[in-house]
Amino acid sequence: METAALAAADKLADGIIAYDVSDQLVITDAFLLCSAPNDRQVKAIVDEIELRMRQAGASLVRREGEREGRWVLLDYLDVVIHVQHSEERTYYSLERIWKDCPSIPLPELAGAGPGGRSAPRGHPGPRGPQAPPLNPGRTN
Repeated sequence: METAALAAADKLADGIIAYDVSDQLVITDAFLLCSAPNDRQVKAIVDEIELRMRQAGASLVRREGEREGRWVLLDYLDVVIHVQHSEERTYYSLERIWKDCPSIPLPELAGAGPGGRSAPRGHPGPRGPQAPPLNPGRTN
C-alpha cells in the first residue's frame, strides 16, 4: 500500500487516500484512491505504481480501464488501486461509498503537498473536506 501511495505521490497524484474495506468485501482488504487532472497524468501514475509494485515483488492480477485513461483499476488481490481522472472521481465519489470504512494512514509524503496533494476540491481527504483558497486570483 505504501509503495503504491508513494509512487502515486511522485507522479503528483491528487487526493491519495486508502480505506480498509476488509470487513465489507471478501475480494480485497484495501482500496487506494487517487486522481489526476488529465488522462496523460492518470497513465503516468498507473505506470509508476506498476513499476514500483513490480520492483517490490507484488503481482498484478488484473488491470482495467487503461485504454480510456479515465479510471484505471489495478488489482493486487490484497489491495485494489483506483487511479481516476478528476472528473470521474467527482462523478463516482468513491469516498462517499466507502466513508464508513476506516481510513488507512499513509506515509507523510503521500498525504499532502506536491506529489501527495490533498483531495480534489469537494472531496473529503484524510482530514475532511478541503477549504477553497483564500482570495483566489490575488497575488500578494
